[in-house]
Amino acid sequence: MSSTTQKAVKGSVQVKPSNNRLQLVFSYQGKRRYISTGYADTPRNRKVVQRKAAILEDDIEKERFDETLKRYQRASAHAAPNPVDKPHPPSLLELWSAFLEYKRHQCSPSTMRNQYKVFTNYLNDLPTSKLAEATQIRDAALENIPLDSCKRFITRLSACCDWAIASGRLDHNPFQGMASEIKLPKGSQDHLADINPFTATERDLILEALQTDQFCSPYARVKHHYYYPYYFFSFKTGCRPSEAIALQWQHISRDFQQISFEQAVVTSEAGRVCKVGLKTQQRRRFPCNPSLSQFLQTLRPAQWQPDSLLFPSPQSGTWLDPGNLQSRIWKPLLEGLGLEYRKPYQTRHTFITLALEHRMEVKDVAKLVGNSPEVIYRHYAGQMRRLTVPEF
Repeated sequence: MSSTTQKAVKGSVQVKPSNNRLQLVFSYQGKRRYISTGYADTPRNRKVVQRKAAILEDDIEKERFDETLKRYQRASAHAAPNPVDKPHPPSLLELWSAFLEYKRHQCSPSTMRNQYKVFTNYLNDLPTSKLAEATQIRDAALENIPLDSCKRFITRLSACCDWAIASGRLDHNPFQGMASEIKLPKGSQDHLADINPFTATERDLILEALQTDQFCSPYARVKHHYYYPYYFFSFKTGCRPSEAIALQWQHISRDFQQISFEQAVVTSEAGRVCKVGLKTQQRRRFPCNPSLSQFLQTLRPAQWQPDSLLFPSPQSGTWLDPGNLQSRIWKPLLEGLGLEYRKPYQTRHTFITLALEHRMEVKDVAKLVGNSPEVIYRHYAGQMRRLTVPEF
């Protein structure tokens, strides 16, 4: 017989507490079943119920299951109405914990940290985790969580319950349809406000200031020009920061004509890790134009290893920390140039926008940066239209 902490195997019977009473939990004829034994949850009674579980396992194996359940229950429990198939419903916290383990092997470490960990915090702050009080959970979330986050949270809770139903842990989803009833204000999902690319002139001013240490403190241990290659590469390829800092020389073709993006450095629950695969695809190949090819040839040191980073941290030789660069290098530089502050991710938006302005096909730009053509059309191409009013 399996212990309560072990994963159940086919034909096994588990002993589990429910409302301070011990249950026998098992699968029979393709259906999850529960028997209320009538024993209180005490160490002595657990031994008794474990023996009954062994009897039940043997009966199932030998196809002599007692449908009256008397062999598996305490005598006083025989008169209890409907003792089988009426389990104590699990709490939302219990289901969510199991759901996270199910999702952990399907999501990137950053998704687990940045999304599911946030939802777990929301769940822990709720006044109740009883599934029977789903409407109270929704109302508490609406009151304490930003509206768009609340909608995503309820959507995830509903997905958790759908998974529980498919897993035989739940018979209905109390959050079904709740998220669709949460209406966001018009324009709250407009992501175009986040896209504010630099012009080609602004890009060149930034790169020149980096290369010449124009705004670097004379007391800085590491001069700004050390980071020039990283920002040059980001502007010229439109790659994500997580992809650039994970790049190794083995990802550059021997003739410097092609880059293979196939891993990314992301922040997980345990810290920063390098994961195989990218945000939207497993691998992306990027062809180098003459200037990028020449840049890579110049950048590669005389002594290098295939697993050497293109852009290592000057102190540790490991991955750069984009957050640290943002506050220590990027922000002071834009202030010095008198440019409107924009996040470093705008290097990606700048590449995409300039590529479209130079009349590259949308499908080709999408392939270069790892987005779908629909995303490019929706968030970039549409924003480039310059409307004019003719004389009439």
